[in-house]
Amino acid sequence: MLAKHHYALELAKAGNQVYFLNPPNNDHWSVKKVSDRIRIRISSENSNLSIIDQELYFPYIFKFHARSLYNFLVKRQIRNILDSIGRSVDILWSFDLGNLFPIKYFPKKIYKIFHPVDEPGDQYAVDAAAGADILFSVTTEILNKYASYNIPSFFINHGLANDFISVQPAPFLKGNKIQVGMSGNLLRQDLDRETLLQIIEENPELAFNFYGSYVVEDSNIGAGTDLKTKSFIEALSSFHQVKLHGVLRTSELAKQLNDMDILLICYDINKDQSKGTNYHKVMEYLSTGKTIVSNNITTYKDKPMLVRMPSERNSNKLLPSLFKETVAHLDEWNGPEYAGQRISFASKNSYENQLDEIDRLISGTKK
Repeated sequence: MLAKHHYALELAKAGNQVYFLNPPNNDHWSVKKVSDRIRIRISSENSNLSIIDQELYFPYIFKFHARSLYNFLVKRQIRNILDSIGRSVDILWSFDLGNLFPIKYFPKKIYKIFHPVDEPGDQYAVDAAAGADILFSVTTEILNKYASYNIPSFFINHGLANDFISVQPAPFLKGNKIQVGMSGNLLRQDLDRETLLQIIEENPELAFNFYGSYVVEDSNIGAGTDLKTKSFIEALSSFHQVKLHGVLRTSELAKQLNDMDILLICYDINKDQSKGTNYHKVMEYLSTGKTIVSNNITTYKDKPMLVRMPSERNSNKLLPSLFKETVAHLDEWNGPEYAGQRISFASKNSYENQLDEIDRLISGTKK
């Protein structure tokens, strides 16, 4: 579940009437009447949450090949959506980096939040902030890219889902075979594959557990069919101490990660889309209380009790030795004091608490 889904559900739980707008089907459009193109259904998760499914009345491809025409036509789609809701909308909360529905085209009376949680990849992603009243993001680097808009902007870290909060953290038991955990899509091109394989090879006494896609059919990024990726997965599978668990439900992943003794992140930040600024999985890892060893992440700079990382930004050459040194002193790094700090930090970043903080910041800017 993505951040926007979690926030929508938390808003609904708090008693607000929430309308979650699904994107249109890229391959289908129609000139049917509005009631047939735009349909609203009540979510099974909360009666205060409604889901809006839609079809465009023009080809979606205009967005890429005739942007001015797309912008002209989408204004009517926005009006159709608001008319279909049938009630006044007070707040628009947009996570739309693709600028699919430019927020500047919504009525001025609506308070507009722009909340990019990924790096803006092109000018359209930067333009998506136009018309916003306030901006939140998970890295200061992203916030800086929107500085020219001169609107109130605040750092809000990744939120922690209830599936992770509800699991009782398992204590570290010295003497057992050390379990290493790593979650995420193993088909991603920005993994530092060479360093990851080196870490596994240099620590044959440890058990390495990987959670996430390792076959194309389970991947959500449409990648992984090249020979280098296949060779990497084969190399991983060849190690006797490696287990590929595949994709798990969030609740099951939370339980599995809590059984780990040390958690690993290993991206090449020169290829990484977020450039090593922040990762959502860090918050999930922290909720376990266990030690995290990672490539450099700017958000957690100078916080070794939360994340242990090399100081170098452009290389992971020191990561294998840092990992080995951490394992050698794992009883210290997994001690009650450090574990408590990690769990406390993660819990403070629950989506419920993030929503309270966002409400406080919005209220502060309106004074």
